[in-house]
Amino acid sequence: MIYTVTFNPSLDYIVSVDDFRLGLTNRTSSELILPGGKGINVSTILTNLGVTNTALGFIAGFTGDEIARRTEEAGIPSDFIRVGEGISRINIKLKSADGTEINGMGPDISREKLSELMEKLETLREGDVLILAGSVPASMPADIYSRILELIGGRGVTSVVDAAGELLLNVLKYRPFLIKPNSHELGDIFGTELKTREEAVPCARKLQNMGARNVLVSLAAEGAVLAAEDGTVYDAPAPKGILVNSVGSGDSMVAGFISGWMEKQDYRHAFLMGIAAGSASAFSEHLAARDEIMALYEKIR
Repeated sequence: MIYTVTFNPSLDYIVSVDDFRLGLTNRTSSELILPGGKGINVSTILTNLGVTNTALGFIAGFTGDEIARRTEEAGIPSDFIRVGEGISRINIKLKSADGTEINGMGPDISREKLSELMEKLETLREGDVLILAGSVPASMPADIYSRILELIGGRGVTSVVDAAGELLLNVLKYRPFLIKPNSHELGDIFGTELKTREEAVPCARKLQNMGARNVLVSLAAEGAVLAAEDGTVYDAPAPKGILVNSVGSGDSMVAGFISGWMEKQDYRHAFLMGIAAGSASAFSEHLAARDEIMALYEKIR
C-alpha cells in the first residue's frame, strides 16, 4: 500500500477575479474548492492514475470535515486523525493576480495526536510506500520527518520525501528511496543558482553522497533531472505546452514517478511518467487526469 502524509491539509479556495484591484471590492468570475496540501495532491494524481493509496494527516473543525468529505468524493481512501481544537486551514489562490496566494495557519497538533500518527505508521511493513510531502505546522517538532524515517527504518518500506531545507537534509542519513527538490530548493541548499539541467546534476549527486538513493530535480520550464541509484543520470526538457496552473505540478511529478516505478521498476519509465504527470498538471486547470498524463507520456518517451 502507498501512504501519503499531509501534516497541514487545506481547503483550497481557487478564484479568478477580472481586473483585480487592491483596496476595492472585487467579485469573482470563477470559484472552485478542492482538498489541498502536497500529500493530498500526490494522492489525487495516484488515484487518477489508478494506483491505490491512502491519505494520512490531521484535520480539524468544519473545514476538516469538508476535506475528508471531498477526499472521499474524489475516490481517495483516507485515515485522517481528527484534532479537537481549531480548524483546518483555508488557502486562497487568486488565479488572475499572478498566482497570488494567502495560506492559512491550520490547527496546533498535540503530542497525543502526533503519537496517534506514529502508531499508524508503525504498522507499515515491507512493500509499503510512505510519501512525506510539504512543510509541517509550527506546533510540530522540526525533526518529525527524521523521527518517522527512523521509525520505519529496516522494515523494507520505500520512503519518499518532498520537502525543503533542513527538513530535507535531516532525513538523508536514513537513505530515503526518493527525494524531489526543485531547482530553487536545491540551489538554496548549496548556496548557488541553478538555471540548467547540467548545473543541477552535481548538486543532485552531492545529495546522493549524503544519503539519498534517488534524486529527482524539477526545473520548471527547463525540464527535470534524475540522479538514479544505479549511477545513471536522466535528463529531459519540459514538453511544450501552455502553462495554466503551476500549483501541484511538483506533487504530480512525485506521483507520476512512483506510479511508473511501481509499475515497472524501471528508472527511465518512472522518470518520464514523472515529467508527464508534472507537465500535464501544469497545462491543466486542475490536477491532471490520467488521459492527459498518458497523452504527454506518449509524446515524450
